[in-house]
Parts: sequence; structure tokens; C-alpha cells
Amino acid sequence: MNEEFNFESIKNKALEQLKSGKSLLGKDGAFAPLLESILNAALEGEMDAHLSPTEREDGNRRNGKMHKQVQTPLGEVTVSTPRDRNSSFDPQFIKKRETILAEGVSDRIIGLYALGNSTRQISDWMEENLGNRVSADTISSITDRVLPEIKAWKSRSLDSVYPIVFMDAIHYKVMDERGQSVSRAIYNVLGIDSEGHKELLGMYIAHSEGANFWLSVLTDLQNRGVKDILIACVDGLKGFPDAIASVYPDTTVQLCIVHQIRNSIKYVASKNQKEFMKDLKLVYKAVSKEAAEIELDNLDKKWGELYPIVIKSWRDNWERLSAYFQFTQGIRTLIYTTNTVEGYHRQIRKVTKNKGVFPTDTALEKLVYLAYRNVRKKWTMPIANWAIIAQQLAIKFGERLILI
Repeated sequence: MNEEFNFESIKNKALEQLKSGKSLLGKDGAFAPLLESILNAALEGEMDAHLSPTEREDGNRRNGKMHKQVQTPLGEVTVSTPRDRNSSFDPQFIKKRETILAEGVSDRIIGLYALGNSTRQISDWMEENLGNRVSADTISSITDRVLPEIKAWKSRSLDSVYPIVFMDAIHYKVMDERGQSVSRAIYNVLGIDSEGHKELLGMYIAHSEGANFWLSVLTDLQNRGVKDILIACVDGLKGFPDAIASVYPDTTVQLCIVHQIRNSIKYVASKNQKEFMKDLKLVYKAVSKEAAEIELDNLDKKWGELYPIVIKSWRDNWERLSAYFQFTQGIRTLIYTTNTVEGYHRQIRKVTKNKGVFPTDTALEKLVYLAYRNVRKKWTMPIANWAIIAQQLAIKFGERLILI
């Protein structure tokens, strides 16, 4: 501080700001000078303790001060750290190169970042609430604190059995080392555990979506303790079911009906789409697999000549499209589509929607993970009707549920 600390002056300023409705925090708030005085006094006390009689006998003594700006919950303050001639003083109250005093400030910055705020928006918030802007590099450095947490989360042990797992990828743009915008796929594995709770088992960044990379994802799950997956719900990516079968040969694979419908309707003329969809609905809404196959034959008779590619696609994928018919209605409703993981993706995109291109893969992973941390706070209850679904799964997969 440039002038001697005066408690009476601080008290009067605080009372004046309270009466006028002004904030006591921030750069011009009454509390910042008080905290600044306390911090500098603490550092002086540390230096006095450091310069013990032995240190002084060895010729060590004070050697000026080094000034720096420090962010605190009460605003930005100027800290004057004493120096000694031997450069052996290591302050603990405010460490060397420390510019954020309280974890609360860092947590707030990470929290704002996790909500999708840009570095400019975070800096604006810091200026408004704490009295000083923070650089993009500082914000990046603070949010990097989550990287060890991500590493630990990605390598954590998993349950031995997951009754239901949804797998799908979400796509983003990232700048590569040449400064060009390239695509990245984040492979997400969303499981339903034995208690019916959602759990993101893992997320993996790759250059593009493909069955070969999904194979490495499944191998990682196996290495982290997953011995069995009862039902896997996936989209129609070519080779995906085979990749699952190579790691988990007993898993029932259900291809997403909604994906199949979307892919089918693209090849149907707009004038026929309404009628075609009405007939197609009789297939996937049938009461049994046998009834569905009869309706598929009817669909073929009526539309096969006009849209042979569509009918062929349903027939070629029928065994995995129709897997859900072997289960009761409660399980069918849950697994016939990948909507569960797509719903998770929609929540993540609410946070990332304003990010056109991420500067690095790390920046992408960091934000998506932080967004996930917020989403999982809502996953406190089991999915609807889980008690009934669990009983039905036990009847179907009794022996394989022993590991749970």
C-alpha cells in the first residue's frame, strides 16, 4: 500500500459504501485495503522468523521487496513480498508465483468455465466482482488444475457387470498443430449400473468415429474391470457390433431403431414419407418379433420395388434391430434407441455450443469433462421403474448377474 494503513479510515469507508449500496468487495471496495495490510504484515512476520540469529550471523539480511498483484475473494490486492540477500526465503502464506490466494476464486473461475463461459466473459466477471481482469493464459492455467482429476477419472476401476450400456460419439472441431480446423470425435460410454444409476464409464478423443477405435474403447473397459455387459445399445456404424462381440461375446447388441428410421427416410420421396412411416411403425411397434417380421414382409410387398435399398437395410440388420423384442416392455422402451446417451450429448452441447473451434484436444477434453461434472450432479436417482426392470433382467440373465 502506498499510504499507511488507517483502520478508522477503512471503517468509515465501509460504512459509507454500505449506506450507498456499493459493494465492499472489488478493487475499490473497503475490504481490499484491510486484507492487503494483513497479507503484507503476515509476509513481514514470515521474513522476521526466517532471519533467525543464525541466518544473520551468516550475513543474510533483508534485500528489498518484490511487488505483485494477487486475486482474492475480496478483490485484487498488491502484495509486497520481502526478499533476502541469500534468496533462501520461501514464503508459505502467499507462495512464490502464486497469484490466486483463495481456492474459492479458482473454483469460481473453473465453475464459470464449466458453464461454457469464454475467457473474456470470465475476465469480465472478475473485473466486476474482484476489481481486475484476468488474462486468458491465467484462466487456462487455473482450469488446467482439473487435468490430474481427468487422468485419475479415466483410469479408475469400474464395476464387473453393467446391465445396460449406451455407446455413441459426439463431434467437434479442433485446431491441429498446423493451425487448421480438423474434426475430433469423443467416444462416450454411458452405463446403467446395477442400482439403475447412470454412469459415464469413459470418454475418448479420436480423429474420427470408427469400429476399430471402438474396439480399443471396449478393451479399455475390460482392462478397467468390466467383465460383462448384458445389453449394448449402439447406432448403425458398420463393424460396431462385431467389435463388441470380439470383447464381450455374450452381449446382446441392440441397434438404435431411431437411427435406422432416420437413415431409411432419407431415401423415401417426401410425398410418400407420411404413409411409409405409418407402415414402418407397424414393424418396430409390433407386439413380438414374429409379428414384426410379418409387418416387415408387408412393408416389402408394398414399398420394396420403390425403395429396395431401404428394405434391404432393415433385412440385413434385422437380427440386431429386433433384439429388443426378446425383452418385456419396460426394457424394450429403454433400449430400442440410444436416446439416453443422446440426451447426455444434448446437455453437453448446451455448454459447448458457443465454441466454434477448440484450440487443442486438451482444451476440448477439459471443457467437456467439466460440463460432465455438472451433468452428473443430477444423476442422483435411478432411472424410472428400475426395480421392475432389474427383476426382469434377473430372470433373463440370472447367472451372469452373480458378478454384480
